[in-house]
Amino acid sequence: MWNIKQQLAQDGYVVLEDFLSETEVNELKAECDNLIKNMPEESKRAVFSSADSNILQDKDKYFLDSADKISYFYEADALGPNGELKVKPELSLNKIGHALHELNPVFRKITLDERVKECCFQLGFEDPVVVQSMYIFKNPGLGSEVIAHQDASYLHTEPVKVIGFWIALEDATLENGCLWFSKGSHKSGVHRRYIRNPDKNSNDLLIYTSPPPYYQKSGFTAVPVKKGTCVVIHGQVVHYSESNKSQKSRHAYTFHIIEQKNTKYSEDNWLQLPQDKQFLSLYKN
Repeated sequence: MWNIKQQLAQDGYVVLEDFLSETEVNELKAECDNLIKNMPEESKRAVFSSADSNILQDKDKYFLDSADKISYFYEADALGPNGELKVKPELSLNKIGHALHELNPVFRKITLDERVKECCFQLGFEDPVVVQSMYIFKNPGLGSEVIAHQDASYLHTEPVKVIGFWIALEDATLENGCLWFSKGSHKSGVHRRYIRNPDKNSNDLLIYTSPPPYYQKSGFTAVPVKKGTCVVIHGQVVHYSESNKSQKSRHAYTFHIIEQKNTKYSEDNWLQLPQDKQFLSLYKN
């Protein structure tokens, strides 16, 4: 089994090769095909872009209400003005999220797997809960960039204790948009937050607390990986991915875990469960 605590503390991320078997990877991809068959009708289609906060404005509520649902988010270039698809359905999606880990039995099984629990145990988590999950497509020619960011900006706790599990379901290469990390950047605190707007009169339901920091591109390391690899990501490490300029997609399943013991999940985080629901416990399931 892997020993990840020291490397995560040093670099802010750990690459675990062969985390999933080929069979498990194929099961997740097949289940995603089933989800695509149940895509929503035109009027319900929401665009997701991490590079353009304004593009979400009309669909903010759909995004905000997705914490306990399986919701579909499209690439900006894949939809016409009335939500009609300009490309094949399977090429139109940016991601499906944010409760796959809870509502879909195939994704739930992988999320609650002993390998995930072992990683959290090694990292000292006492009461880890899964807060969100996503199937990310990064489709050829359409898969948009994900700007340099820290996961803790979006899923903030006090004190900060959040980790991401990013599992490649296809080879992630320099051409199709692999992850890039700024090694050691997790030691510099949370640079900005993405929160629910306290100004209830504003049209912007979600805002950043400050402009984007400048990150020097030369400070990042590319992390191409083979399918089945899991990248464990510290909540404060700065990372990004380029747009997909290749002819091959770069599917991945990712989910985020926070420590619930002696931490407070921030009330202004974008992702909030309805009052009658709780985050999925890792150790108790």
